[in-house]
Amino acid sequence: MNIKFYNSLSNSLEDFKTIQDKKVSMYVCGPTVYNYPHIGNMRPVVVFDTLRRFLTYVGYDVTYVSNYTDVDDKIIKAAKQEGKSEKELTDFYIGEFEKTVKGIGSQIPTITPRVTEYMQKIIAYIDNLVKIGAAYVRDGDVYFRVENIKDYGALSGINVEDLRVGARVEENSQKESPLDFALWKKTDEGIKWDSPWGLGRPGWHTECCVMIDSIFPGDHIDIHGGGYDLKFPHHENEIAQAEATHDSKIANYWMHNAFINFGNEKMSKSLGNVVLAKDMIAMYGGLVTRLVILNAHYRQAVNFTDETVKEAQQEVSRMQMAYKQAALKLQANKVNLDEGKPEYIGKFLEALANDLNTANALAELYNVLKDINQLIRNRDADLNQLNNLFKTLTDMFYVLGLDISYVKFDNEISQLYEEYLKSKENKDFAKSDEIRNLLITKGVM
Repeated sequence: MNIKFYNSLSNSLEDFKTIQDKKVSMYVCGPTVYNYPHIGNMRPVVVFDTLRRFLTYVGYDVTYVSNYTDVDDKIIKAAKQEGKSEKELTDFYIGEFEKTVKGIGSQIPTITPRVTEYMQKIIAYIDNLVKIGAAYVRDGDVYFRVENIKDYGALSGINVEDLRVGARVEENSQKESPLDFALWKKTDEGIKWDSPWGLGRPGWHTECCVMIDSIFPGDHIDIHGGGYDLKFPHHENEIAQAEATHDSKIANYWMHNAFINFGNEKMSKSLGNVVLAKDMIAMYGGLVTRLVILNAHYRQAVNFTDETVKEAQQEVSRMQMAYKQAALKLQANKVNLDEGKPEYIGKFLEALANDLNTANALAELYNVLKDINQLIRNRDADLNQLNNLFKTLTDMFYVLGLDISYVKFDNEISQLYEEYLKSKENKDFAKSDEIRNLLITKGVM
């Protein structure tokens, strides 16, 4: 299968080739854990979980790493406000984040490192940058020399001259250049570590470089992902450090997802339209919330409106109905569901192989649903074909992370269903209705 992904670094669609045969190394920037995750935090969670599932399904061994930033000024401030230590606060919100990840149908990544677990390696990494002249020390702070990186801005398309004179760059008289960014910050407040430059804590941009170096072999990985807003400065600064350290750009493929909007307005704290993911899931369910996200290509904005949510609710209902009815018909006819083959999944996988196009993949899923519904209504349907369509749908649900289930017949349910059919045949409608209601409560019908 020819797999292509859009590489943010080259701004082009590229054939996917791994460093090691059939093994994928993937790192996705995770959350700063000082509050409950908002629904925007779930976009990369869904996108890269689906990418992992797809690559796994087509035969790759995927190591998926996503970090927790558990040291940050926001964390220190929130810990003070809540009367907790930084660790108590971050432990709690990491737990809440993982509940939400599972609630939206995603798997926990293979490895979920925390910044505080890598502090000595971060200090050693920064120290090496100082020793090779890529960074410098000013009064206990350490800054990276951006001027040494000739292609700085290649990922984000940022013009260095515009940055130099623009208001977006914070002025700091300690810096050699306004472009330089902090690797280490001295501090007397909150959690801190001893270092060659005194007590302090790291800047934001070094942690991912160190975790990637520590967890994966070699000097670069296959895929680095995250939200579009991380391209600059975070990912740009990661690349700068990797170029200085290894003469590499960290990853062969950089993938970035777009934002989530509400009513065509970008979700923003300044607009007051930030919605917590747990509230969205509680209101609409993880299935519906996930489907709204999957309905858009990952590089296009997701728009949550009453209409898009209603459409997703209707589609989820269609999926659940068809899946349960197909399972019911097959099992009632003594068909072994484990013998079905996903013979109709080819176009679905081709859609995902074309830059993870979940919108087109869903269109293929709906075609399978249509075929299943036609066979369900046909009393003389080819049960082998129905079973293969059922297995196809099962595999599609897995790849997209849609947690839709059916009830497997056991002896009790088989006996109840046969009694239901007999009572209908004997026109004992009171009994058939009674058994039907019982089967409904068991989730069969």
